[in-house]
Amino acid sequence: MAEESVNFGKDLPQFGMESGFLAGGAEGEVHSNPQMWLDALDLVFQRLKDAGAPLDQIEAVSGSGQQHGSVYLKEGFGQALAELRPDASLADQLASIFSRSSSPIWMDTSTGQQCAEITQAAGGAEEVCRRSGSIAIERFTGPQIRKFSQIEPAAYEVTGVIHLVSSFLASVLAGKSVAIDTGDGAGMNLMNLATADWDEVLLGATAPDLKSKLPPVAPASTVAGTISAYFSEKFGLNPDCQVVLWSGDNPCSLVGMGASQPGKVVISLGTSDTLFAAMAEPLTDPRGYGHVFGNPLGGNMSLICFRNGSLAREAVKDRFELSWADFDAEGLARTEPGNGQKVILPFVEDEITPRVSSQDFVPVGWTGEPTPDEWVRGVLEGQFLNMKRHSDWLGVETEEVLLTGGASENDGIAQIAADVFGKKVRRLSVAGSAALGAAMRAAVAMGADIDKLEAAFSAPAEGRDVLPRSENAETYRDLEKVFAQALKNSFNLA
Repeated sequence: MAEESVNFGKDLPQFGMESGFLAGGAEGEVHSNPQMWLDALDLVFQRLKDAGAPLDQIEAVSGSGQQHGSVYLKEGFGQALAELRPDASLADQLASIFSRSSSPIWMDTSTGQQCAEITQAAGGAEEVCRRSGSIAIERFTGPQIRKFSQIEPAAYEVTGVIHLVSSFLASVLAGKSVAIDTGDGAGMNLMNLATADWDEVLLGATAPDLKSKLPPVAPASTVAGTISAYFSEKFGLNPDCQVVLWSGDNPCSLVGMGASQPGKVVISLGTSDTLFAAMAEPLTDPRGYGHVFGNPLGGNMSLICFRNGSLAREAVKDRFELSWADFDAEGLARTEPGNGQKVILPFVEDEITPRVSSQDFVPVGWTGEPTPDEWVRGVLEGQFLNMKRHSDWLGVETEEVLLTGGASENDGIAQIAADVFGKKVRRLSVAGSAALGAAMRAAVAMGADIDKLEAAFSAPAEGRDVLPRSENAETYRDLEKVFAQALKNSFNLA
């Protein structure tokens, strides 16, 4: 009915964050300004109001917050929210409530030392993964909190509550400090997957008196209360509108893409490629590459990130002065499936799944230099073989692969995905899947049927399905073994 957006750099230039974060952080530090998020929230509601959106008819609202960002607030945060006045901005009224002026976000890689300390204190990487769903990760909230407690102990001491981006903004909407949902909470290295509550061992390994500074954990379907009077009086929202807990962008995207139930794997092809899947059980990756979060609609979900996504595809295109047509069906027809059982390890730069240091691709099996067409096929096959190999721990029988992102429009790339996974590939054309998933979650919390919502908003594009070619099934089963051996020999990986 209405859609508005705010661009941090263009619409809020006073913060000096063209891409939404502070540039030039030391030693991998990447922070943003939570007051900018408050101004953005004010601005997007004002734009909705000005556009004539029927805000007075909204029954429930939820949201999606970029995962792993954390916000540090003094005692009295809840009281400050309860006293908000519609005649002043959110940022102005809450300026004094922050115990830390900036918020570390997902791009921050400055906490390697803290990850190692937490891992040792908690009994090793496998134990951290078993408890939290992931090994200790630099961008995750636990290591970020530990670093803050070490470098700014006085500020940590006066911190009354630590929120995620999602729970912070949900609190602002509800006019009180609300819970962290299990979906986003699982991306902190602090929540126990089995109990869906804070883990005492991980809390103790992270920072002193941490439990007292965290909100409770609750299911993502929890209704936190009615909308704050600030929003109903200032922007005309329905005063009876219910605020449903926000979740992280990845859990919300799972819902928005129509994959909240086990059996569907979503592969998003972007700068980094990501693989999402709903899980019936909270299994964890024994190799520590994948992450397990809570599924906002029940159960758990996996997320596996592959850093060399379009980064690698574009490197091949630029190196040989090719066009994207060379990556499509006609271009791929110039080579045979499997390149004669030769593979290319598709890591033009350091990769995180698996964790390898690489300065360039590694062709394996060629006696000479691969042709440009062989490079195209080899890198594409290597990418999907790597995804398949590093998602085998999920324990989910895949019924179909849902492909999204710009490269998903390419029929040749979609065909390789279908052949490597041996499953039907369906193309998604869902825009803004994280925000859409948040809206769908709000509707489900009010009693809507998820199957009907998915059919209306998340249906794959008609007539764009790609089926695996049976004549290539054996080729790719054998190629997967060749790829695994190449990984082992080249990077000493199991």
